Amino acid sequence: MEKKSLGTLQDYQEDKFTKRIAFQKGESVVFVLNFMPGQKLPSHRHPGTDVYILALEGSGTVTVDGTESGLAKGEIVHLHGDEEFSYANDGDTPASLYVILTKVPEPRYAENI
Repeated sequence: MEKKSLGTLQDYQEDKFTKRIAFQKGESVVFVLNFMPGQKLPSHRHPGTDVYILALEGSGTVTVDGTESGLAKGEIVHLHGDEEFSYANDGDTPASLYVILTKVPEPRYAENI
C-alpha cells in the first residue's frame, strides 16, 4: 500500500499552475492540478484514455469540445480522451483538481510541472 497526503500535492504558485504526480502505476497516472485565481489549463486532449476529474478545492469553468460548464468543489467529470478539454480558475480562491488518467498517452503526461 502507498499513502500520500493531498496537502503535499496542493502546491499553488503565483506565476503558473502546477501539476503534482501522486501515483503512476502501469498505464495509469493520478495527479493534482493547482490553480491560483485567473490561471488556466490550455485546451488539450488525452488520446486513447479516459479522464476522471474531481474538483477538490475552489471553482472554475471547464470547456469540453467548445461547451463551457461550471465546476464546483465536490463535482466530478468524466471525459473521453478524444474530447478537447480546458479549465480556468475564474473564482476568487485557489482551486485544485484531482485527475486520473486510465492510460498515459505519452510520458510527458506523467511529469510534474
